[in-house]
Amino acid sequence: MNPSTSAADSQTPRIEDTLLNRLKSLIRDVPDFPSQGVLFRDITPLMADPAGLALSVELMATPFRSSDIDIVVGAESRGFIFGTAVARALNTGFVPVRKPGRLPSDTISQEYSLEYGTDTLQVHADSIKASQRVLIVDDLMATGGTLVACRELITRLGGTVAGISVLVELEDLQGRQLLEPDVVHSVLKY
Repeated sequence: MNPSTSAADSQTPRIEDTLLNRLKSLIRDVPDFPSQGVLFRDITPLMADPAGLALSVELMATPFRSSDIDIVVGAESRGFIFGTAVARALNTGFVPVRKPGRLPSDTISQEYSLEYGTDTLQVHADSIKASQRVLIVDDLMATGGTLVACRELITRLGGTVAGISVLVELEDLQGRQLLEPDVVHSVLKY
C-alpha cells in the first residue's frame, strides 16, 4: 500500500466498479430461457433505464474515441440499438447488418455457425468503402459467431476492423478466441 493511502481508502470501491455493479444490477437473469439449462441475461431493464443506457453507450464508445473510426456496424437486432448510439457518440455513421431478405439493394452474405446449425447475415454491397476503419458493436458476445460474420463482411468489402465493442461478454463460451487478433472491448463480463 502506498504510504499516503490510508486503510480506509484501499477498501473504498473504485468508481468504475460501482458503475459496473450498477449496470449489472439492471440486467435481469432469466433461468431456462430460451431452453432448459440456459441462464439468459436480459438487458431490457437496462435499456429502459435512461442513466443505465447512457452509461452503457459511453462505456462502449470511450475506448475507441481516439481510434479514427469511420463507421460503426451493428448486427440485427440489438446491435442496432447500441450501434447507432455508439455511432452518434463517436460522430460517425451506422451500417446495419441484417438477416437475409431485409435489405432493399444489392447485398453480400456471410454464413456463420450457431450451436445447432448455421445462419446468414447480409450487408449492402456499397455500405463500407475500401480502407474505412470500422467498429463492430453488439449487445452480447457469446460464441462469437455473429461478430465473426460481421468481420468477414467488412473485410470482403475492403474495410478494416478497428475494434469490437460489446456490452456483455459471456466468458465461458470463449467467443473472444474466435476474434483474435481483433481488439475486443466488453463492458460487463459474466
